[in-house]
Order: sequence, then C-alpha cells, then structure tokens
Amino acid sequence: MIKFLQKIGSALYQIWFYILVAIPILILWPLLILFTISEKGYPYFFWIARNIWANFIIYGMGCIPVVKREERIKKGESYMLVANHTSMLDIMLMLKLSRNPFVFVGKKELSKIPVFGFFYKRVSILVDRSDPKSRTAVYRSAQKRLKDGFSICIFPEGGVPDEDIVLDQFKDGAFRMAIAHKISIVPMTFHDNKARLPFTFTEGKPGRTRATIHRFFKTDDLNEVNKASLKEEIRTVILTELKN
Repeated sequence: MIKFLQKIGSALYQIWFYILVAIPILILWPLLILFTISEKGYPYFFWIARNIWANFIIYGMGCIPVVKREERIKKGESYMLVANHTSMLDIMLMLKLSRNPFVFVGKKELSKIPVFGFFYKRVSILVDRSDPKSRTAVYRSAQKRLKDGFSICIFPEGGVPDEDIVLDQFKDGAFRMAIAHKISIVPMTFHDNKARLPFTFTEGKPGRTRATIHRFFKTDDLNEVNKASLKEEIRTVILTELKN
C-alpha cells in the first residue's frame, strides 16, 4: 500500500513539473514571441529562460541546487557545454549554471511537447536522428551561433541512456565542433536529476540537486586526430564523478 501511494505521489509530482513548465510561458507569451522574432532578441529570451523560467521550475519542484565549481565561466566567452543526461531537469539546471547565453542542440522529439515545444524549436538547434543530412545542418547552424558570440550546449550521450546505464558512450559532434572553433569544453556532472525527475512517470521526489562544473578542457592546440582521446578523457571525468 505504501509503495502504491508513493507511486501516486511521484506521478502527481511529474504532472506538477509540466504545470510549472507551462505557467511562466503562458504568462510571458507576448515577450517570448517578441524575443524570438529575430536572432538579435535571443539574449533577452535567454535571460528570461535562465532567471525566471528555470528558477521557477527548479525551486517549484523543491529541488535545491548545490553547485561545486572547479573553474568559472567567464562572461562574454563562448564555450561548449556538455553534461550527462538523465532527466528533463537537465535543461533547467544547465540554464542556471551558465550566465553566458547558449543554444541547445537537442533532439527533435522535444518540439512536440505542448507549449514548451513551440519555443524550443524556435530557439534550439534540432537534431533529427532518422535523417543523416540533419547532422550537417546542425553543424552549420551551430557554427553560425558561435560566430554570433553564443555558447553551445550538447548532451553528448545523444539521448537518454537506459536506467541501468550510468553514462552512455559519447557521440563525436560536441568535440569535433569545439576543436574546429577552438573553444573550451566545459564538462558538468549532474548527480541527482535522475532521482529527482526520472523519465519513469511513477518515480521522482524533491531534494537537493548537485552539479559539478569541472575544469575546462582547452582545444587551442588540438586537431581532428585528438577528437577521440579528448572525448574519452571528458567522459572519464564525468563517469568518475558519478561513481564517486
């Protein structure tokens, strides 16, 4: 009986998350439309997403961020932000951790989520994994955003791993792009989001959500041949932190 009630509570908690996602969007709809008409408005859109939307959801879910920083992001610089991916909360936590405007590279399926998806597809770079040509289009779009002075965020697992996988293998895209543009890679470990809001609808609970921003990996002296070793080195950093 207790387990049944816990599952009901977790299901209601999951529903509450999507209510929190929608409320600020519906209230701020006119401003969000205005700031997504052109790319020049994106920094203002990002400010709202980071300071209002993400905080509203994180604290509304009863998730208290606890952040450990081994190095700090510098204002005005472009980075490649990477992290493990186990929860929808990863999006909000990533927004909270970077004051520098960045653009998500994410799966096309998220654009189908009511309300959230409308803006997600307008401000993110969408990946269609069923279309091989999509990767080339993503790369070009990311190049343009970097030239405009923004950072890029990619969850390099390429999707959400199975429940029993601590950290899936990384795809090449984030590391190839960082080397090509000579931007530093900022690895992050999200410790608790899987426990707070997993993709299993009958699980989840409030509590602290820890994040570690690891030391940055510079790419100034690297080229394509270093891609594989860089990818594995960064994966090892995140995996070790998760296991610890």
